[in-house]
Amino acid sequence: MSTMNDTLPSGLQVTPVRAFSDNYIWCIHDTENVVVVDPGDADPVLAFLKDRNLTLSAILITHHHHDHTGGVTKLISTRPDIPVIGPQGGHIRGISQAVREGDDVTLASLDLTFKVIEVPGHTLDHIAFYGHNVLFCGDTLFNGGCGRLFEGTAQQMLTSLDKLKHLPGTTTVYCAHEYTSANLAFAAAVEPDNDAIREYQSVVNALREDDEPTVPCALSMQLDINPFMRTQHDSVVTSASRKSDEPLTDEVSVFAAIREWKDNF
Repeated sequence: MSTMNDTLPSGLQVTPVRAFSDNYIWCIHDTENVVVVDPGDADPVLAFLKDRNLTLSAILITHHHHDHTGGVTKLISTRPDIPVIGPQGGHIRGISQAVREGDDVTLASLDLTFKVIEVPGHTLDHIAFYGHNVLFCGDTLFNGGCGRLFEGTAQQMLTSLDKLKHLPGTTTVYCAHEYTSANLAFAAAVEPDNDAIREYQSVVNALREDDEPTVPCALSMQLDINPFMRTQHDSVVTSASRKSDEPLTDEVSVFAAIREWKDNF
């Protein structure tokens, strides 16, 4: 399923390849070449390439977790010349082009250029790729949620989400997991009077009943339904303060409170 690709160069599609229990490996492709984002498992990607008769031309990596990098070695074993672009630090096996905040990533085979955005929080090395009105954000921003804080702090993740919040609302967000139903259940607990959440739950339930992905999603929707993007709203502050049994007066404290709440939800 490919949707919301109006701003990509003509002829390009973004197709999800499923991996593990709930990962999406995003494949950006035309009728000849494909750029793969976060290939945690090589085999479903190889099957996709064979089925579509496509040539792998580049790999993008958002962070070091194995479910995003585990397929790299096998994928490049037959194509050692292709660029593998990801975070700096030398800690991810197979990366041939390390990038940082503000770098441009040019993918000549598909006539694409992405800007690198550093978004630490889920991990310290996490980056996102933005361009052509699309965002590949790994495990930083989810539809209705955000990544757990495995390495970073609440302040870091809030700052990272604020960076993404300031992208155009029409940005199409490609995140890496099918977590939407659970995220919306939590969002509804945080904001029980938010009509947008309830309405969107009906849409998501229908998609999941048909085994359809709930991503990509529009960034503008996240500003309406995602509590981690709404930490400045009174309804979220009130719920977070009630959960914490103390008045919370700053966004970092609100974010930390709802992140801990979600971790145990």
